[in-house]
Amino acid sequence: MGLYADAVAPRLVDFACKPQGLAKWRARCVEGLAGTVVEVGFGAGRNLLLYPESVTEVIAIEPSPVMRARAATQIVESTIPVRWGGLDGQRLDLPDASADAAVVTFSLCTIPDPVAALRELRRVVRSGGELRVLEHGLAPEPGVAKWQHRLDGVQQVLFGGCHLTRDPVDTVTRSGWTITADYHRFAPGLKVLSYFTSLRAT
Repeated sequence: MGLYADAVAPRLVDFACKPQGLAKWRARCVEGLAGTVVEVGFGAGRNLLLYPESVTEVIAIEPSPVMRARAATQIVESTIPVRWGGLDGQRLDLPDASADAAVVTFSLCTIPDPVAALRELRRVVRSGGELRVLEHGLAPEPGVAKWQHRLDGVQQVLFGGCHLTRDPVDTVTRSGWTITADYHRFAPGLKVLSYFTSLRAT
């Protein structure tokens, strides 16, 4: 993978995902969850302290050793037990129907095959369980979308494979989930990076 991809890019991604302004989006994404939650793209654990007390366990999926190390502080401060559940969201080493819900925040943009990852979550989440997604993606404004397509290759190199031009709604739908609620808007910041989608699916 190389020094940049293994050590530098994860730190840049974590820095980009760190701003306090994202906490409100993250809290909205995880509100009302309960029981066992599998989180793909756990990263540095930015969601962990926002989970409600009704969550009894988080199964964390994260491929980057740098991110897992940076998550240590969040895990120590959390009252919710965290269990590392694997490295690859596309192939989860978890039993069928073993989780009550799944969470993916700012990770569908980097997973090589996000549809495969969401299909795996559909297998792992029990019947009636819920998927929560918070993601940036392709903007509806043609001018912004044009620049997203232009910069997509550079973004992937600098930020560990992150795509600017994926459509989270399309990705979730193609994976077999049924979207029950979705919310879209530009967040403060560069428009090519800040068209956010927050959605729920069953």
